[in-house]
Amino acid sequence: MSKKLHTIPALDNFRMPGEQEAHEGIWMAWPERTDNWRFGAKPAQHAFAEVAKAIAKKTKVTMVVTADQYDNARGRLPEHIQLIEMTTDDSWMRDIGPSYVVNDKGVRRGIDWEFNAWGGLVDGLYSPWDKDDAVAKKVCEILEDDSYRAPIVLEGGSIHVDGEGTLYTTEECLLHPSRNPDLSKADIEQVLKDHLSIEKVIWLPLGLYNDETNGHVDNIMHVVAPGEVALTWCEDPSDPQYAISRKALDALETATDAKGRKIKVHKLPLPGPLYFTEEEANGIDMCDGMAREPGERLAASYANYLISNKHIIYPLLDEKTDDMARDKLAELYPGYELTGVAAREILLGGGNIHCITQQIPKL
Repeated sequence: MSKKLHTIPALDNFRMPGEQEAHEGIWMAWPERTDNWRFGAKPAQHAFAEVAKAIAKKTKVTMVVTADQYDNARGRLPEHIQLIEMTTDDSWMRDIGPSYVVNDKGVRRGIDWEFNAWGGLVDGLYSPWDKDDAVAKKVCEILEDDSYRAPIVLEGGSIHVDGEGTLYTTEECLLHPSRNPDLSKADIEQVLKDHLSIEKVIWLPLGLYNDETNGHVDNIMHVVAPGEVALTWCEDPSDPQYAISRKALDALETATDAKGRKIKVHKLPLPGPLYFTEEEANGIDMCDGMAREPGERLAASYANYLISNKHIIYPLLDEKTDDMARDKLAELYPGYELTGVAAREILLGGGNIHCITQQIPKL
């Protein structure tokens, strides 16, 4: 039986491991929301299934799916991918699932962040969001892992950790008035230190251009290893991403991590720029929170990849830059298997492969 704990993870000697550490499993959630996913979510379901199959080459995959979609998902997924019936509001498991912490005695626990659909009543993408907010606790209960309910609104995609005391995030997201307006920057850092046992926060000013999550860090950069990151880079001075990437580079190169190391920054190419087509925008049901207009810039990034058990699952987004991205990732991860998955349908919903997955540490 799992239980909700009322202590502080750091004082209990639990830390958040880096994504490069061993995984027992990866959890995902099946897409079906027709005001976010076009054509009844069928193209997105195909893309999610391909991501799940790619991950399952090395890591067990569990897909949560609502009762209405259970039979459809079972028919579209191979038998070795586990299905669990669960109500959700949408399908971004990185943001709604638990962030896991571990200790040196082989115990893991989940961190259950408050979730408000990327902005609540200020600029959230949908309402209500209570089913999504309940997902992290349910995952912990299914896995029989104890959990902590953190006193802060936070999405898993808004943070990256290296497993050795350093956390990366963006001011654009964690300091946004739609998240925790009553908390100062120092207050937020303290909550992160208390719950993840990190020692230092490195703040990038902004996330990727036109990212509707208010600039999640996982869409502009990824931790390769302690002291080493991959950053989305733009060479076109007329592109709004050009200045954003340079500000991020400056923040990274002028900082040291929790161990006092200078941070080595590798540059990933920027795909596109890519835009909604008229057909894509017209295939989505109208709603108040999520604007999907023809010609809208898509927040496309190769940094939105997943590391799982010496396997890199990365998005294929633009035939002009896909091979460049693969070559760079192969250089950064020698000895790793690399699998590219066609991911435009995931991108159309507002994120990518890292956003739709959440890792469970191996004990």
